[in-house]
Amino acid sequence: MTRPAVVILGPSALATGKRVADAIDGELHGFAPRVPGCAVTFTDAAAHLRSLFAAGRPIVGLCAAGVLIRALAPVLADKRQEPPVIAVAEGGGAVVPLLGGHHGANALARRIAAALDGAAAITTAGEGRFGLALDEPPTGWRLGNPEAAKSFMADLLAGEALAIENETGVDAGWLSPLPTNPDAKGRIRITLQPGKSETDLLLHPAVVAIGVGCERLAPAAELIALAETCLAEAGLSALSVACVVSLDLKAAEPAVHALARHLAVPARFFDAARLERETPRLATPSDLVFRETGCHGVAEGAALAAAGPEGRLLLAKRRGARSTCAIAVSPGIILADEVGKARGRLAIVGLGPGRAEGRTAEADAALAAAGDWVGYRLYLDLLSPLSAGKTIHGFDLGAEEARVTHALDLAAEGRNVALVSSGDAGIYAMASLVFELIERGGRADWARVEIAGLPGVSAMQVAAAKAGAPLGHDFCAISLSDLLTPWTAIERRLKAAADADFVVALYNPVSQRRKSQLARAREILLAARGPQTPVVVGRNLGRANESLQVITLATLEAENLDMLSVVLIGASSTRRLARPDGGDWVYTPRGYGDKPAREAL
Repeated sequence: MTRPAVVILGPSALATGKRVADAIDGELHGFAPRVPGCAVTFTDAAAHLRSLFAAGRPIVGLCAAGVLIRALAPVLADKRQEPPVIAVAEGGGAVVPLLGGHHGANALARRIAAALDGAAAITTAGEGRFGLALDEPPTGWRLGNPEAAKSFMADLLAGEALAIENETGVDAGWLSPLPTNPDAKGRIRITLQPGKSETDLLLHPAVVAIGVGCERLAPAAELIALAETCLAEAGLSALSVACVVSLDLKAAEPAVHALARHLAVPARFFDAARLERETPRLATPSDLVFRETGCHGVAEGAALAAAGPEGRLLLAKRRGARSTCAIAVSPGIILADEVGKARGRLAIVGLGPGRAEGRTAEADAALAAAGDWVGYRLYLDLLSPLSAGKTIHGFDLGAEEARVTHALDLAAEGRNVALVSSGDAGIYAMASLVFELIERGGRADWARVEIAGLPGVSAMQVAAAKAGAPLGHDFCAISLSDLLTPWTAIERRLKAAADADFVVALYNPVSQRRKSQLARAREILLAARGPQTPVVVGRNLGRANESLQVITLATLEAENLDMLSVVLIGASSTRRLARPDGGDWVYTPRGYGDKPAREAL
C-alpha cells in the first residue's frame, strides 16, 4: 500500500494525527493557515483531498466524516479502484473506514484504533460477520469470476451455507469461518484449471512458477505466446501463476518483463549458483547451457527454485525460436516477494528547491516506493519528515562518486533505491555520473538495473519564476566550478554565450576557495552587453533564509554569494520593470510586440 496521508485540518487534531502517523508510517499533511510543522501543507482542503484520492493515496482524515464525503463525492466512480479513506475523531475515540474497506481500509482502521485505544467501526457486512471478504481474497489467491463474489457473500449473509470443493490440495484455511454444507447450492471451487462457471465461485491459488529463458532482445510477443501455449498444455489458468522467474543475467530483458506484465505478476531472478543446485531435478540438463550461463538449466531451474524443495516440475522445457519456458508447481502458495530477487530500481530524484511544495508528485511517489535513500546529508535532512521506515545512506559533500556507486550497488542487489539531488538531478548533479560509472563498467550487474530519472525544479527556474520571466527567450546555463571542467573550457563557453546574446544562468558562481571566476565572467559578459543589464541573484531558494535580489551586471560581485547561489544575467533584450508594490520584475521578451497583428481566426 502507498504511504497513507494523515490529513489534519485544525491544531486541536495535531497530537492525535502524529500518533496516527507514527502507528501507520503515515505522512502528515496540514492545513497551512492553522497547522504548522507538517511534511506537506495545503491551502485548499477539498482540492488537496481530491488530488490524493486521484493519486491512489490512502487518506486518514482527522475530521468529521462529512468533510471527507463532501470533498470526495465529485470523484467517486469505481469502487474497485478507490483507495482507503478513513475518518478519525480528533480525540481518537472513533475510527471509521468510509471507502476502500476491502482494499485495506478496514485493516488500516483496526491498526489506528489499536494505537489510539479507540474503536474501529467496520461496516462492510462480510468482514463484520465472518472476518473475510470473498471479493478481496488474501495474498496469493485470485478470483476467476469476481463478479460472482457479491452474490455469494449475500447468500452467506442471508444465512445460507456454501459447499467448498478443493481440487488442489492447497491449504484454504482462510475460508474456515464460512458456514459450509457439502450439499449446498452455492459452491466455491478451488482450482488451478482455466475456465468459467455460471454457478460456482472460482478461486485460483498462486502456486505456479513460470521459468523462462531467452536470447538477448528476444521478441516479447514470442515469449508471451510460448508461455500461453505452455499453460494450455499443462491445463493451468494464468490466474494460478505466482511469478515469472529466470536467471539474473536476464534481469533487463524486455521480453521477460513484458510476460510478467501480461500475467500481472512479479518477475524475479536467481543467480547461476542457485539454479545449479536444481540440476538433479532438471528434466533436460544441458552442458551447453552450463558453459554459457554457469547452470545446467535456466527455465526449469528457475521454475523449480521458485516452487521450493517440495515443488515439482509440471512441464519440462519447451522451446520457441529464441526463448524457452518451463512450469513448476508448489504444494502451497508461492509468495513472490520471497522468491529470488527483483530487478533492482534506481530512481534519480530531483528534490527541487527544497520545500515539499517544490517537489513533483512523481518524485514523492518514487521516494515513497524506495526503501533506501542515498544522497548528500543536507539533502536527506530536507526529507526527514518523510524518512520513517527508510534506510538512509548519507554522504558528505564531495563524495559524489562514492554515493552513486553505493546507490548502484544497492539497486544491483534487487532493492528499490532513491538517489537524491537538489534541484534537477540531471543539471549539474548526480544523473550524469550514474551513466558515466555504468559506462566505465564498475560492475556488470549495474547495467541490468532499472533506472528512472525524475525531473525536479532547478534553481534557475525558481529564481526566474520569482523574478518574473528572465528566461523568456533563448538562454544557457554555465557552471563556474573548475573542479571537473578546465577553466579554459568554461571561459570559452562564456565568450560564446556573450557573442550569441544568450541569457546566462551561472551555477556554482563562487566557493570558499574560488572567487575570481565570477569577476572574469562579468568582464566577458560586459564586453558584449551594457553595464545596466539586469541580473537576478538567488540564494537558498526554497529554503530558510531565501533571498532574491535584482541588480545590474556592473554591480555583480562575489560578496555574499556561495555554492547555494544562482545568478541569472540578462541578454541585451532583457528588461527591468518596476513593480507597483516595490522591487522589480525582470523579463526577456520573445518579440511578440514586434510582430504584425494577426487576423482573428
